[in-house]
Amino acid sequence: MATSPGEAGRCSLMAKIVVIGAGIGGLSVAARLSRGGHEVSVYEASDRSGGKCRTEWFGDYAFDTGPSLLTLPAVYRDLFRKTGKRVELLLKFQPVDPAFDYHFADGVQLTFPNLSLPQICEEIELKLGKPAADEWHRLMQRAERMWDVAREPFVESELASLPTLLRRKNFLRDLKMISPLTSLRKLSATYTPNPYLSKIIDRYATYSGSDPRKVPAVLLTIAFVESSFGAWHIEGGIGQLSTAIEERARALGTEFHFNTSIKSITHANGVATGVVTEDGQKISADFVIANADAEIVYNQMLEKDVAIVKKERKKLRRAEKSLAGFTLMLGLDNSKIADAVPKLNHHNVYFPENYDLEFDEIFALKKPVTDPTIYICAPSDPTMVRGENKEAWFVLVNAPRHEPVSGWDWNNGGAEYAQALIAKLDQLGLRVSERLDVMEFRTPLDLQNSVGAPGGSIYGTSSNGSQSAFLRASNRSPLKNLFCVGGSAHPGGGLPLVGISAEIVANAIGEMPGTNPMHSRH
Repeated sequence: MATSPGEAGRCSLMAKIVVIGAGIGGLSVAARLSRGGHEVSVYEASDRSGGKCRTEWFGDYAFDTGPSLLTLPAVYRDLFRKTGKRVELLLKFQPVDPAFDYHFADGVQLTFPNLSLPQICEEIELKLGKPAADEWHRLMQRAERMWDVAREPFVESELASLPTLLRRKNFLRDLKMISPLTSLRKLSATYTPNPYLSKIIDRYATYSGSDPRKVPAVLLTIAFVESSFGAWHIEGGIGQLSTAIEERARALGTEFHFNTSIKSITHANGVATGVVTEDGQKISADFVIANADAEIVYNQMLEKDVAIVKKERKKLRRAEKSLAGFTLMLGLDNSKIADAVPKLNHHNVYFPENYDLEFDEIFALKKPVTDPTIYICAPSDPTMVRGENKEAWFVLVNAPRHEPVSGWDWNNGGAEYAQALIAKLDQLGLRVSERLDVMEFRTPLDLQNSVGAPGGSIYGTSSNGSQSAFLRASNRSPLKNLFCVGGSAHPGGGLPLVGISAEIVANAIGEMPGTNPMHSRH
């Protein structure tokens, strides 16, 4: 193969690689493989990179319209370090303190400091009493032990088959620690009867688009990761991460083709051989990496009669889809009212009185939530507004997928639901209507149309059920030389897991015959 100028010190090109989709997973794997000397081309259906991870301007206000919280920033520090650049030269990671404000229907408020379990326990003791603080501390100790057990085999590696896991040293002891047949709700109930702490723990299930009554208890590890490794913001918005990774990949020689949809993946004798664009262009490749939703990859980009991927299709059919989200982008001009306005911290959660009803309405009744939990991201970042006395609020509520035949049809009712949410914010005393300058909303259908997320599912499949991890798309497809990366593939959704997914795929390709080894983070 030919060589590319790229940056000094690159290896000779070893493989021609096509990446479908320029989401965070696609960008990250492209940068890693380009650094390894491969010829990488990324094909993206839209006119920009980032997928769901983007910062968008409406008038004088900027909003993170996808991820608005970064945890485990070490994943991306590692990405930039391994691709030859210190992230601090490109992005300003800022710890968010306090990390979260939790508001409950009866007026109780818990403010969790960032990066300090002792201070979190002090806050709980102050508001709820010492027994509750002790219960939280024991919960986090269990979460830490679960993280230590689950991190390597279930997060940082390709997920092995169950028989392979059974052969691992201390597997039965580790299995007991993660309690795979116990739900997150049931595990937390064994540590605390406190309704306020239970709601906070339940919310971690929604980080994977799931129901706390069904997700495995191991999702408790999210609470440990958040409190131990911190909640982070990036100056200018989390979407700056997408821009920085794209720039890094370009500097290493990655080619980007925007406004180019991929229609199908070509293959011969059980091996992926390239892709075909919507306009009929055939592009050959040694490896194909799909950053598209796995449901689209297996059900639309490959013919129905490709028997070799039958098992992956069956897994996806069995997996329950994740919940979707309805979002508001609210530009607030505080100069519109004379007196003081409520000042929110960066991350805010307003719980309803009946939290279970939210999951019943989404997963069983498949209808918009009557009284939803409301998440508000209100960054104190002057680079995200133009002018004085202005605030940019990103508001997210959980919602049912867009399923016109069997569930909810988001072709209608979005504007009315947006107004109902604004009325709810006013009822909470946040005085939104009085200072509203800009209002935009996005339905699950909008998300489906903009980034190709079927039904508007934020995370592809949910983590509902003890088998959920094994029902997610594997990184290494049964179709040889086809790989899956991103939130719908192992290890799951969210910025840290998507970044780890990219590392897993880059390592897997680098370890194959004829390619150079990619070095592990460890």
